[in-house]
Amino acid sequence: MPISDFLRGLRQKVGHDLLFVPAVAAVVRDDEGRVLFQRRSDNGLWSLPAGTIDPGESPAQAIVREVYEECGLHVQPTHILGVYGGDREGFRVTYPNGDELESVVIVFAVEVLGGTLEAIDGESAELRYFEPARRPPLMSNYPDAIFEPRGPTPADFDRAP
Repeated sequence: MPISDFLRGLRQKVGHDLLFVPAVAAVVRDDEGRVLFQRRSDNGLWSLPAGTIDPGESPAQAIVREVYEECGLHVQPTHILGVYGGDREGFRVTYPNGDELESVVIVFAVEVLGGTLEAIDGESAELRYFEPARRPPLMSNYPDAIFEPRGPTPADFDRAP
């Protein structure tokens, strides 16, 4: 699995200990309204195209980069669907190599501008569009609303009690 130079440097200092990182994910739709999911090559679980934000990179730049690296598509973010993290299932993970990571994830709706659907960086074992109601079980527990045609309005997030 590719890892940024920044995270590689942190891992050299902290080993497999928990890191807390900002991340992004994309809801990519085809012309039929189906949503693109990737089956991850590291653990075989399904996920949205997603990844961590590198230092100096904006969240919008990060989602454009991540979708291209994982799916071969050139995209433009159109709006934020939601922001998730904390104890919601799948936002704290232990990778097969023992690395622990917890993320706060900004989920973007994106528009496809071009490209060819293909795994570029080796993180995707399979890429497939699913009807939102028939999506596979996902690694991260995103709420159903982000998969609806227009997504939540306004953007969704966990409200404090």
